[in-house]
Order: sequence, then structure tokens, then C-alpha cells
Amino acid sequence: MRRGALIGAGAALAVAAVAAGAAGDTDARRARRAREAAAGATPPMPDFRGRGLWRVFTRLDHRTRLDVHDASGRDRRVLWPPHWRVCTQYPVAGTGLDRRSTVVIGVLRKGEPCPLRVTTARR
Repeated sequence: MRRGALIGAGAALAVAAVAAGAAGDTDARRARRAREAAAGATPPMPDFRGRGLWRVFTRLDHRTRLDVHDASGRDRRVLWPPHWRVCTQYPVAGTGLDRRSTVVIGVLRKGEPCPLRVTTARR
């Protein structure tokens, strides 16, 4: 009987510890969100031009809407991001991103030069 009581008490303590850890994690998330909201600033758009496409995926928030297209006009599929580099981006670097923003990235295969008409265009 004593052993059963000890096991039950141990299980209750374990459940309480897990619940306390989860509550602390939630509080930490809430505090971080409150700091971000208090700052009121949206994260600025980085300058990706000339860099690898993989950096776009790693630097932007996972909730950001992203449109990646082949800037050469040949309508190639972009299947393997490490083989592509960014030629154009919209919005321009430094613009604040919010949840309604869609980031448009024009890419070319690494080793292909960005055409002048593409780099001066909006998209």
C-alpha cells in the first residue's frame, strides 16, 4: 500500500511540474508578443538581391506570403533553392512587413547574370 501511494504522489508531482513548465512557456511567449506589439514596428524587409534563395526562406518569418518566380522569362520551376539566387525583390529593402504583405522574389540560376531590364523593374 505504501509503494502505491509513493508512485501516485510521484506521478502527481510529475504532472504538476509539466503543467508549471507549460504555463511558464506560455507566459514567455505572451511576454515576447507583448514586447513586439509595444515596439509597434514591423520587421523591415532585408535586401536579398544577389544572395541565394535559401537565405530568403531562412530569414523571413514562416507566416510571410512568398511568391518566387523565374526572372528570366522562361517560366522554369524553382525546385531546389540552393541553386538559385535573387535578382529582384518586392517590396524594396527596408520596407516594413506586416501580415498582409506578399513578398515577390525574382530568381535566376546561380551563374546566370541578372539582365539590366530585370534589375531596374519593380518586380
